[in-house]
Amino acid sequence: MTTSAEDEGTGEGFTAAVVGGSGFTGGELLRLLVGHPAFEVVQATSREYENKTVGYVHPNLRGLNLRFSSPEELESVDVLFAATPHGVSMQHIDSFRDAAGLVVDLSADFRLPEADAYDEWYDGHTATEHLADAEYALPELNRGNLPGAELIAAGGCNATATLLAMKPLVDAGVVTGDDRVVVDVKVGSSEGGASGGKASSHPERSGVVRPYAPTGHRHEAELEAYLDLPTAFTVHAVEMVRGASATCHAFPDGPVTKGDLWGAYREAYEDEPFVDLVAGGGGTYRYPEPKAVAGTNRAEVGFALDPGNERVVAFGAIDNMMKGSAGQAVHAANVALGLEETAGLDQLGLHPVGSP
Repeated sequence: MTTSAEDEGTGEGFTAAVVGGSGFTGGELLRLLVGHPAFEVVQATSREYENKTVGYVHPNLRGLNLRFSSPEELESVDVLFAATPHGVSMQHIDSFRDAAGLVVDLSADFRLPEADAYDEWYDGHTATEHLADAEYALPELNRGNLPGAELIAAGGCNATATLLAMKPLVDAGVVTGDDRVVVDVKVGSSEGGASGGKASSHPERSGVVRPYAPTGHRHEAELEAYLDLPTAFTVHAVEMVRGASATCHAFPDGPVTKGDLWGAYREAYEDEPFVDLVAGGGGTYRYPEPKAVAGTNRAEVGFALDPGNERVVAFGAIDNMMKGSAGQAVHAANVALGLEETAGLDQLGLHPVGSP
């Protein structure tokens, strides 16, 4: 497998394909890759829009001279990004890996390490022989295992917001798998994808705070797998286009102080290029806010401690299609290929903005 553009000696970087390029996440991948200094997008696939221009589906990409092609006719590339619905990548993973030295999958198909977890949380798995090769994409959790990886699995957006919020507490031993943790996540409509059903239509979505996964959300599996942290996890759909906001209530067995929390979060994230600590300072936005990171690969995390020092409230806010999907995938690919981690991902948020 190629490890870096410099190793190639060509200075031309890496060729890339996006399978499932007509969806919301596929469009975000194309937007990021087109602006990336080391990638050349040579193929984007779509069954529905075969032979249509990319700009026909993604109006922000009208300047891109590229047409959708059939996913049955994959070109040989350095990196293949798969932005397909759950269950598709596992059916085609052999052809994906034949086509590219590095496959980055944005579905749920390879993000859990054990086959029995797919039996418990999904509908089983038909390509379990590839699970051992897959590396979880979130660099803040798995950076050390990404260089040289050949199969990378992006995390779920709700899981990503929660993992980033809770990781410092687990790393510092403030919270363990034996402690009670309650997580409430609020997400925007883009999480439903470009083909979302009636519940995602604007008349139905407008004005709601709708619980759509009160119990048994599949992203709980990632918290157990990568933080060894069982949770009581609930997700609400809210009137927001982009964004995921996790509010996590943890009840540690032992005493904890604000100093402990500041130390834990600074230790975890002081050197991370895409994580900002926002914990009750001044201004209008005193805690993590999805609106502040819309369109970026940045994450905001923060915390609060109740007056009795018995409950820690941890916050995580991301753009679900960026840090929670396409941005995370490109970040992981950068690490895997030996590129600058921030390459192609230096977008800053906008202020003020409307619905993000």
